[in-house]
Amino acid sequence: MKNSIFTVLAALVLYPAGAQPVTPQDRRRAAELVERMTLDEKIGQLVQQRGGGAVTGPDKTELSVERLVREGRCGSVFNIKSFEETERLQRIAVEESRLGIPLLIGADVIHGFRTIFPINLAVAASWDPAAAESLARVSAREASAMGIHWTFSPMCDVSRDPRWGRVSEGAGEDPYLGARVAEAMVRGYQGDLSDPSSVLACVKHFAAYGAPQAGREYHAVDMSERVFRDSYLPPYRAALDAGAATVMTSFNDLDGVPATANRWLMRDLLRDELGFGGFVVTDYGTIGELKAHGVAGDDAQAAELALRAGVNMDMMSAAYLFHAAELVREGRIPESLIDSLCREVLAVKFRLGLFDDPFRYQAKEREKCYYAPEHLDAARRVARSSMVLLENRGGVLPLKKGSRIALVGPFADSRWDLIGSWVHFAEAGRTSTFLDGLRARFGADRVTYARGCDPHKALEGGISEAVAAAAKSDVVLVALGLKAGESGEAASLASLALPDAQRDLLESLKQTGKPIVVLLVTGRPMELAREAELADALLLTWYPGTMAGEALADVVSGDYNPSGRLPMTFPRTVGQIPIHYDMKSTGRPADESGKPNKYTSRYLDVPNSPQYCFGYGLSYTTFGYSDLRVLTPETAVGGEVRVSVRVTNTGGRDGEEVVQLYVRDLLSGVTRPVRELKGFRKVMLRAGESREVTFTLTPDDLSFWRLDKKWGQEPGDYHVWVGHDSDCTLGGSFRITE
Repeated sequence: MKNSIFTVLAALVLYPAGAQPVTPQDRRRAAELVERMTLDEKIGQLVQQRGGGAVTGPDKTELSVERLVREGRCGSVFNIKSFEETERLQRIAVEESRLGIPLLIGADVIHGFRTIFPINLAVAASWDPAAAESLARVSAREASAMGIHWTFSPMCDVSRDPRWGRVSEGAGEDPYLGARVAEAMVRGYQGDLSDPSSVLACVKHFAAYGAPQAGREYHAVDMSERVFRDSYLPPYRAALDAGAATVMTSFNDLDGVPATANRWLMRDLLRDELGFGGFVVTDYGTIGELKAHGVAGDDAQAAELALRAGVNMDMMSAAYLFHAAELVREGRIPESLIDSLCREVLAVKFRLGLFDDPFRYQAKEREKCYYAPEHLDAARRVARSSMVLLENRGGVLPLKKGSRIALVGPFADSRWDLIGSWVHFAEAGRTSTFLDGLRARFGADRVTYARGCDPHKALEGGISEAVAAAAKSDVVLVALGLKAGESGEAASLASLALPDAQRDLLESLKQTGKPIVVLLVTGRPMELAREAELADALLLTWYPGTMAGEALADVVSGDYNPSGRLPMTFPRTVGQIPIHYDMKSTGRPADESGKPNKYTSRYLDVPNSPQYCFGYGLSYTTFGYSDLRVLTPETAVGGEVRVSVRVTNTGGRDGEEVVQLYVRDLLSGVTRPVRELKGFRKVMLRAGESREVTFTLTPDDLSFWRLDKKWGQEPGDYHVWVGHDSDCTLGGSFRITE
């Protein structure tokens, strides 16, 4: 990125180097092997092709993967659908290619393999890194049993725009929460890489992919270096520090340079500054897409740009396959660059033990782990802990014993929609639907089901059937939301409102006078102002996965007290987007006193505040906060700050509370957010129990991209709050001295 505003002097190593995913011995063995390889074989290790199975991008190639593997011209395949095929292709690579270099087999295993967990955004809503780690560990165990070595996860993209469909695949709007989720998932996937039930993690999408203009998939990204480093980089960095072995480039440009051709991103920042020692793979076809970006005139130039940027592996564009050798022969690329990129790929293969035993992942008896009881139990626990209770007027939930239930809506018995997007290896028949779970818990004779409508259109007689079911019931549970395909990749939406057919159904059910519980099935924040008025209770279930029915039954029965909290702000209207809790103040901040002042930063037609703030979520009990103490009211730069608070379960039920700590830098050389999450703790409290919760703020927690373009602290005064969500008011102060 020549002359880039992001350029940083190499002498300024601003962050600690990440944990190294490969050892010196792995690198040495890789270097020795490269010496024996032809140019075509070295380029082959930089080529990844789809081996059948799911198509996750525009597939324009008609290449024989089998032939390429046999010739040593393809080092990695992905999205194979069966154990037999992974074994067959690996055997061709090892037994029929000249050097017998094993394949690296990858797959999109995003929130489960066979056992499907809630979508990633929902897992973040549990505010429990252990939940994210368990998702990744179970996914790794099941995927590796089919001969898969590598998953393209976790997605570490911070996003503040729910119009973007891929918010469902990440951890939401906050860099601190996102970092904790990202590092936990890397630990869960990789564990001990000498264990064949572990898989390689892939940090994606590098970088800033979560901020496409207008919330539109694959669109341009434009932000300052300060915003990038403060708000978007932390989750990537946390995943790298946890030892992630691979990184995937993003589709977008950054500072005018597409990520796949961005030397500053891939070399200066990723390798030199962050200390990454694994290898980089493109996203699907992005080298070829450099032509559409307008920075490459043909595939050969696109390949040259990506190679010079330091991109090791070409996923599906075939630009390296067809043009890398000619670039070397023409002197446009030195062969030493190919050697270096190839060594980095081979070192990871050595780290996995594939050269010592190419079939260590091929053990068909391990497929018995699919849907293991402990896997299903983990999916159920994560699903129920991720559900967020947004409204509960009159204590409608939990349901009273003996209640007659009307279960209505297009998602009440939809096996595919309840598991969400990115479920290529799922078996929908294994999904427990809401109808299954409620009938099993309350009895089939106590639950009356009516579909009511389709997701986007009315059904003839559907509303009258639903109203009839409601009339003979004590309470109505209505499952509304968005289809699974309306979240995930290539699923941007300009409207976040509930479809008209579903809102008409809800309006009609309200007229029955029966208590209404909306079960919101979605992968993103939505506009819920009208639904919040109509519903007595509103439970955000997300796409809860294989164990959807059991998890829902646990929550609505009261056997589990909901503990989920929002990882993204829910706007009142799409016109507020982007909206997030950690916005900056302005020279004319909005007057919150209730006396409108026209010449301030506000809307004329709606308040600035969201429908539901970041960190929000209700419980069947209540919690109180008191006795906040700043135990370190003053410390020097480089010191730690300790803060404690007393949390009390003031209600009549046992429950979990997510204790959240926020900080504001009151005076700085650059403008700073009005508050930032810098700590959280999920604690279980019995009814009436109190507990002191203590947080330690490290120097890194209080660091940011300063005016001098260095990462670090500044002396000054800070305010701290601890409470239930990002609107908490119990606070204190501390000072950092020079």
